[in-house]
Amino acid sequence: MKNLVTGMLLLFSSAALADANCSRSELQIAVNAYIEAQTAGDPDLLPAAPQTLYYQQHELIDAGDSIVDEALEIDFHRSIFDETTCQTFTELVVLDEAHPYAIGTRLRIVADTVIEFEAIVTDEGDWLFNPQVTYERASSETWDIVPEAERSSRATLEAAANAYFDQFFSGPGTVYVPWGRPCNRLEGGIYSGDGSPDDSCDVGVPSGMNISHRRFVVDEALGAVVGFVRFGPNRIPDTHLFRLEDGKIRYVHTLTVCPDSGCEFN
Repeated sequence: MKNLVTGMLLLFSSAALADANCSRSELQIAVNAYIEAQTAGDPDLLPAAPQTLYYQQHELIDAGDSIVDEALEIDFHRSIFDETTCQTFTELVVLDEAHPYAIGTRLRIVADTVIEFEAIVTDEGDWLFNPQVTYERASSETWDIVPEAERSSRATLEAAANAYFDQFFSGPGTVYVPWGRPCNRLEGGIYSGDGSPDDSCDVGVPSGMNISHRRFVVDEALGAVVGFVRFGPNRIPDTHLFRLEDGKIRYVHTLTVCPDSGCEFN
């Protein structure tokens, strides 16, 4: 089996993986294993291989330095599944007073094996970090499967995310962003809106700020797309998770690895 996985890892280039195709059930099994491994702090519970690549804060790291090596009591998690590229994204919140976290984790699967494990780990002192608010707001939202006839295409989901990011460089009002009403944005401990039908995410952004190195995980069934990006001049590690309804942005969740006192966004 190890020889097979090694061969698969060598065979599958990034281009080939773009058309890999996995079922939701296969991806759910991988996520279930990840949640079990993260809870136990035991990476051996992951269906990984010796050649599996581990990334954290967008940097390649040794497997033993990954957050999955730390046992965490997970209070909330939600996952999206990219059946086209065989990737998953899981947002999770840990409220443990000893060490709270808000984390976003990407898995890439080949032949039922995790070949890439990537985590964005936000911690005390990071930008607007408040896991209690993240937990309360994220867990109260409804992210149901979208009826097939009402789903946005992969292209539409990625275009919405790109438009959102593009406005940070060109300025608000210069790019069409498909804002919905209501729309709520969760940025650490800041939540836009109060549950009103008129809640808006179109609250203005800075300009002249490049958001680069964009990589997407897309779940058409959930109307969701997450972008792994480098944010601003200091290329800060960041994820933005979007949910679209009727082709419009309904929810935005952000994770930004940057101490409040040291962030430079312009």
